[in-house]
Amino acid sequence: MGAAIAAGVRDVWGAASQITVIPMADGGEGTVEAFLASGAHAEHVTVRGPLGDPVAAVYAREGATAIVEMASASGLALSARREALRANTFGTGELLRHAIEHGATRIVLGIGGSATTDGGAGALSALGAVFLDAAGVLLEPRPEALARLAAIDTSALDARLAGTDIAIACDVDNPLLGPSGAAAIYGPQKGAAPGDVAFLDDVLVRFADIAVRTTGRDLRGLAGAGAAGGLGWGLATFVGARLAHGFNLIAEQRGLAAALVGATLCLTGEGRIDEQTLRGKVVAGIAALAHPAGIPVIAFGGSVDPAVEAELSARGVACIPIANGPIALDAAMRAAPELLRAAAARVARLASVGYVADA
Repeated sequence: MGAAIAAGVRDVWGAASQITVIPMADGGEGTVEAFLASGAHAEHVTVRGPLGDPVAAVYAREGATAIVEMASASGLALSARREALRANTFGTGELLRHAIEHGATRIVLGIGGSATTDGGAGALSALGAVFLDAAGVLLEPRPEALARLAAIDTSALDARLAGTDIAIACDVDNPLLGPSGAAAIYGPQKGAAPGDVAFLDDVLVRFADIAVRTTGRDLRGLAGAGAAGGLGWGLATFVGARLAHGFNLIAEQRGLAAALVGATLCLTGEGRIDEQTLRGKVVAGIAALAHPAGIPVIAFGGSVDPAVEAELSARGVACIPIANGPIALDAAMRAAPELLRAAAARVARLASVGYVADA
């Protein structure tokens, strides 16, 4: 997207135009790709998928920072089977461990698209935690086994975690347990039948109770604790990870606020500008940074919801559909770079005569 927009602007303003392209994301799917597109190093790792099958995962490295998406290791798309009682986050833990072993001291972890409801037990197991039943027998870190959980041994947790800042991109506020929790809200989409939902919630209650005895920290009511089947809760409880708004984390890593200083215009966009845009997506996040600084924002969209367009206008954003006439969806997607380049050129022409600045 950034390259097409820049090309369209240069078509009008010339090759010498001062344009800074910063691929952005909100911490969800596509975050790693955005960093790779701007020059981050790709780390390829074979890890366990949500049901234990080997999967090829990738994360991005930018200096001492690793950008990881749990979906690449523990996501719904990795298995045709939805087995909520067996799926776990071990592969995500393997990605975190690999990043730490290779020198990462800061990890930004996106937790959207998970197939799991294990409270992060799998990831913690990959990092060295041990889950035991009442007889001291080792348990597999999956919900069906964690129903027998009696103790958690953290003595072998990777010591390097203490020197690693783990920031989790989390844009929901569900608690870990109960009717708004991980099992009740997200379990069904992961294959949990009604009886399974109750079972999973009971497992997480048990896990949380033992976690308090083990760590002295009770974070089950933390906003966002229920995201990704409780992965954020588990990492916050046992290794001190912090949950934060996804766009803000990525903007901080990108240095977006500093890049906007002195800008005359900010161009961004999404595939579809709709109600979800207002809930912490990239366009709304950029508006929150640019509008107070008086920088006009133009947001391109494959389609634009008129109601959302009005709300964004109040935030200093002008929305531009990239299609210049009726077009089939598949054709629009194939031609997206060309359509976006042409739309950016139209905006550049308007800016040249002052219409954008006056909007």
